[in-house]
Amino acid sequence: MKKIVIFASGSGTNAQNIVLHFTNSSKAYQFHIFSNNANARVLEKAQNLAVPTKIISKVDLNSDVLLNYLLEIQPDLIILAGFLLKFPSNCIEAFPNKIINIHPALLPKYGGKGMYGMNVHRAVVENKEAETGITIHYVNENYDEGNIIFQTSVSLSGDETPDDVASKIHELEQTHFPLIIDKILNQ
Repeated sequence: MKKIVIFASGSGTNAQNIVLHFTNSSKAYQFHIFSNNANARVLEKAQNLAVPTKIISKVDLNSDVLLNYLLEIQPDLIILAGFLLKFPSNCIEAFPNKIINIHPALLPKYGGKGMYGMNVHRAVVENKEAETGITIHYVNENYDEGNIIFQTSVSLSGDETPDDVASKIHELEQTHFPLIIDKILNQ
């Protein structure tokens, strides 16, 4: 049985999509969803999918509390899916090459602290980019600087709004993220 821990801070559409992707698999998967936001909609989605959840505070994140939770579970993969806090270095050290993140741009462009969600999409539109996309990468100590696992792009016509870009990125995430996770887990 493969154990997967998903971290999310918001609505949880990627987390839900990942769990649903593996639900009908012939292989066994066990999911856990952690959030730093007690009001995040991802927690409701997890409950509807019968996935155990855990709320982690910033104190938990920056101490050995989170590390101990993860050591108990011994996940095969840790997925950051819309998790907005910097992942702690003690967890990165304990689970090398087992923590991945999805970023809503073609890294190295539009990465780094504060570059998430609509902040990225606004920057893409303001800079009149001809394309944008998603990057799935390993997590290291620096925001959005881990080794790239996968990138795919979508063309922009120049008249998109940040909401239009967000919609195109969401479609790429929903299509590709579960497939890349599947590939990582089963290589």
